[in-house]
Amino acid sequence: MELDNLTEFKALPELKEKLVKYGIAKAFSEGDIILDDNAHINSIPIVVSGSIRVMRLDDDGREILLYYIKAGESCIMSFLGGMHNDTSKVKAIAEEHCHILFIPIDKVSMLIREYPQWLDYIFRLYHKRFEELLEVVNAVAFKKMDERLLDFIKKKCELIQSHTLIVTHEQLANELGTARVVVSRLLKQMEDLGLVQLGRNKITLVS
Repeated sequence: MELDNLTEFKALPELKEKLVKYGIAKAFSEGDIILDDNAHINSIPIVVSGSIRVMRLDDDGREILLYYIKAGESCIMSFLGGMHNDTSKVKAIAEEHCHILFIPIDKVSMLIREYPQWLDYIFRLYHKRFEELLEVVNAVAFKKMDERLLDFIKKKCELIQSHTLIVTHEQLANELGTARVVVSRLLKQMEDLGLVQLGRNKITLVS
């Protein structure tokens, strides 16, 4: 699997070569579960193309979106769990068709010792994920659901680089950790305000 399109590794040909050598390449379709809650972590993923959404489940099985992993990024939760021989505390799902390079945990440790740039890459991702998790906490604690929903739609549109989302109200509710009827009511209000246009399983963000 090629990493040439990922700017994170262009200046590090030796590290890139090792990642390709040790990595296991896999392709996933939209909606595929890449890592399940409580699963044992044997490797960490590097997204080569496409994107992943990372969810947190509560004891009742309800989900809430934590963050997205885009091309060139990895899952810091997988890294931490794998390094401490722990199970996954999150669920990772393919947001769209994606290609992923899985680096075995023992090779991850070896690369940290051999390449300081690899550790720097991990720390930068950790910092970014931490800021995103703070945004989630801030949104849940201080924002009304209509603000969270609109921000969420904007973020998903930015991720896929389109003003139109093909998504059900049920899916949005699951990712926001709320009820479908709440999402449907708020979307109708947004449509009345001219913020979005609604169609069958489709939401268009009005710029």
